[in-house]
Amino acid sequence: MDPIEAFVLGLVQGFTEFFPVSSSGHLSIFQALFGGREEGGLLFEVGLHVATLFAIAFFYRVRIAELVAGFFKRDVETLEYIGKLAVATLPAVVIGLGAKDFIEAQFSNPVLVGIALLVTGCIVMSTRWTAPKAVALMPTWGAALLIGCAQAFAILPGISRSGSTVAMALLLGVAPLAAAEFAFLMGIIAIAGAAVLMIPDLQGADTAALADLAIGGASALISGLVAIWLFVRMLDRSLFHHWAWYCWAAGGAFLLWTLA
Repeated sequence: MDPIEAFVLGLVQGFTEFFPVSSSGHLSIFQALFGGREEGGLLFEVGLHVATLFAIAFFYRVRIAELVAGFFKRDVETLEYIGKLAVATLPAVVIGLGAKDFIEAQFSNPVLVGIALLVTGCIVMSTRWTAPKAVALMPTWGAALLIGCAQAFAILPGISRSGSTVAMALLLGVAPLAAAEFAFLMGIIAIAGAAVLMIPDLQGADTAALADLAIGGASALISGLVAIWLFVRMLDRSLFHHWAWYCWAAGGAFLLWTLA
């Protein structure tokens, strides 16, 4: 992988992590266009996700500080919220640990990526009808678990994590901005867990791989900060479901290109 490719893939990750268009799916598409997924590709992709994790942490820094302060003060509402974030993370942990090799193999399956993007479009379009009715400021315990199941489903490349989790939250009655906050804060735990699993691979990485990771991570962080700001504004203005058209177009075009 050359520096330009690493930079472009970082931009792709940053801009698509928060929009409901599947960052993993787009990374697979661009890697296919660049000639295929390279050895150690999963390590690079997790590194880009970690960069966008820092973007989430920065964007929600005030809320995170409130949660940390509330935790040490033993505030009941804060402890309940943190507990629900933990419950929502469990499905992804179980799937990630139990099917790691299978999941990694799917990143090299372009047909699956194209189909999954079409499915993501359907998921995102559903919010057109669920968002206006969603008013709750916090999910219930059952809703938190179901949102976590949506996140686990989004481990597959082409299924958007932000799209699936926010759509599930809206379906279960959580207000749009509260749904986005819960989905992204939940993502911090999931992404951090994936990064921990990659530590052994990082220790064995060569200098060139680490340089690519640094370049891609920097571009993912900057573009991610821009994307998350735009995402929240679009969600607040009820424009979220319009991304379905993009998912259908991208998925369909990639399928045609792959089959041709």
